[in-house]
Amino acid sequence: MRMTDLKAGWAIVGNDGRRFGTVESVGQNYILASKPGLRGHLYVPASHIANVEHEVLYLNLAKREADEMGWEQPPRDRDVPDTTSETDLHRHI
Repeated sequence: MRMTDLKAGWAIVGNDGRRFGTVESVGQNYILASKPGLRGHLYVPASHIANVEHEVLYLNLAKREADEMGWEQPPRDRDVPDTTSETDLHRHI
């Protein structure tokens, strides 16, 4: 699955099965996520997505660990999805 295949509204879950948040939008290297009870957004790096199944993104770490990652800060670079028709094998999840 490519980053551009991910959709807003999908759940984000830690590898412990606990809900982490919800996908708001998708960039090339980050998922913009919202979290219940938290103002603002989280910027979840694509490198921490372990699996995607049935409209759920599974992280490669537990919810508690993800909570401590400091993902409240936006990425330094512009993070626009790559929509070229070329195969982008290194970005597949």
